[in-house]
Amino acid sequence: MENITIRPAEPGELAAVAELRWRWITENGDAPALAERADFVRHFVTWANENTSSHRCMVLLRDTEIIGMAWLAVLRRVPTPYALHRASGDLQCVYVVPEARDAGLGGRLIDATLTAARELGLERVTVHSSPRAIPAYARHGFESSPRLLHNHVARSTS
Repeated sequence: MENITIRPAEPGELAAVAELRWRWITENGDAPALAERADFVRHFVTWANENTSSHRCMVLLRDTEIIGMAWLAVLRRVPTPYALHRASGDLQCVYVVPEARDAGLGGRLIDATLTAARELGLERVTVHSSPRAIPAYARHGFESSPRLLHNHVARSTS
């Protein structure tokens, strides 16, 4: 049996997480990257270090190798008379390397991230999913909401 661990990423692991993000985005090869790989990794690590208060990264490890990631973006919400301290989350960048997919590891990563969201007291967690992953998120409690709307203010390739 493989030794699988899911835990918060450590600062020294952010370059490996950046490599996963690079791999994910370039997997499909739809368009050429705007940055060179090394430049992207440096930028990503700097970004992650600058955004620790709003973005938390969970990593999925097989033994000591990082084979997956999930990010929880935390957004503080406007207080109400009933709740002075409010926040919600957005599950982002859930990725498991292709050779480890379809073994339930992505679901374990989702569950671990939702546990972290509960520990933070978040009111809700949203996710913007690819069509392929919608059933996985549904299996872990995500459901469509007629009240949650979005607007594509700017188009991006991520």
